[in-house]
Amino acid sequence: MRNVTSYSTGALLSIIIHVGVLAALVINWESDSKKVIIQPQYIEAKLVQLAPKKTPVVKKPAKPKVDRAKKKREQDKRRADQKKRADKNKAEAKRLAELEAKLKAKQEAKRKADQAEAERQRIETEFAETLAQEQADISAQEDQQVANSFMQLIRQRLSQNWSRPPSARRDMETMIEIRLVPTGRIVGVNVVKSSGDLAFDRSVEQAAFKAEQFEEIKQLDPRLFEKYFRVVKVAFSPEDLRL
Repeated sequence: MRNVTSYSTGALLSIIIHVGVLAALVINWESDSKKVIIQPQYIEAKLVQLAPKKTPVVKKPAKPKVDRAKKKREQDKRRADQKKRADKNKAEAKRLAELEAKLKAKQEAKRKADQAEAERQRIETEFAETLAQEQADISAQEDQQVANSFMQLIRQRLSQNWSRPPSARRDMETMIEIRLVPTGRIVGVNVVKSSGDLAFDRSVEQAAFKAEQFEEIKQLDPRLFEKYFRVVKVAFSPEDLRL
């Protein structure tokens, strides 16, 4: 019995719930239908005329406003800078020209000094050479005078010791070579040119050997002895004894 009663109660409760839900749905639908009303709108169709396409106008950029005073100041500054550079270049060119002129003058002065020095040395050299030549000439003349005096002594000594043979004739000539030592002693006699007469040649040789020694030769400077009296050539002829 209890089960039947419980089932009945549950069924009744379920029916009540469904009825309530349905009532709520009906109430809500009606309420929304009354609040939202959509009215259709009518659109009037008209022909739209398109305007011709306009060419876009390119606007030129506006020219900046020129500040004439500023521009003049800038031009004046540029001119001043250009003049300053020109003056600087001119001054530098002038300085270089002066340096070049000084260098050329210095080189010219050195050239003239070198030329003068060379001329002075040339004159001194020529003077020294001339003086040396004069001294040499004087010395040679003095040497020749000394040698001639000793040659004359030898000639006289040989003439004193020579006995001319009877066969001697005017056209005969014999030349002998006498070798001496620094003491003046005769160490050798050779006939270097014969007269063609044996007796005449031997008489000449004997005259040299008789002289034996020329003591005066000891007084000679060794230089003069070597130059003039190491070997002496003497020519004999019947007319005279020639050295």
